[in-house]
Amino acid sequence: MRKTILSFLFATILFTPAMAQGAEIIVSAAASLTNAFTEMKTAFERAHPAIAVVTNFAASTPLLKQMEEGAPVDVFASADQITMDQAAEKTLIDPASRVNFALNSLVLITPSDNPANIAAVSDLNKKEVQRITIGNPDSVPAGRYAREALTNAKLWDGLFGKFVFGDSVRQCLDYVSRGEVQAGFVYNTDALQGGGKVKVAAVAEGHSPVSYPIAVTKHTKNPDAAAAFVRFVASPEGRTVLAKYGFSPAQ
Repeated sequence: MRKTILSFLFATILFTPAMAQGAEIIVSAAASLTNAFTEMKTAFERAHPAIAVVTNFAASTPLLKQMEEGAPVDVFASADQITMDQAAEKTLIDPASRVNFALNSLVLITPSDNPANIAAVSDLNKKEVQRITIGNPDSVPAGRYAREALTNAKLWDGLFGKFVFGDSVRQCLDYVSRGEVQAGFVYNTDALQGGGKVKVAAVAEGHSPVSYPIAVTKHTKNPDAAAAFVRFVASPEGRTVLAKYGFSPAQ
């Protein structure tokens, strides 16, 4: 009975005259959310047929840059707190709408045959390991997490000449899956998408929690619809979709 009442209240809060007339929202989300948010879009539109969702996926910093340059965005979801903090500082989001909705983990992956026999982060020092891919730390949160982990392990400087920087965590996954590098750092959720082409060699430690925030943008023309999407992502149904793709609930 309690669940029925809560469902009714939730639906009542989300329904507004503006939504009844139909609305379209643009959701800009970190590349690592591609699969989960593609399914999230379908589930949300099924639950809210008056709202259409357009998704835009890229590394978090380029998405922030797009908003700064005036790109129309209604909801922003980043793969780290730093980028969302920057969005708040630039008054690009409504801070009251900000919610942490998922956690991830950073892993070291190799091609499935693991030709360099990598079993730990320290194995990256091996002579046969010549190419390691990480996201560009200046624009890709996964790269910042990797840099933090390797710096704390006192490996960053010694490995720097081996790095192949990717424009997104998905590009790093592609490099490894095609065997163009011996190893790379991606999120565990991305490694799962690699299927049989990649192998998780180790879990990276010594970095900040991989925490995903989401918020309604400051200049959205459809604030009610955007807020509805944010609530849906954080709802039990949204968490079920995220779990399917390997994300953990936010603390």
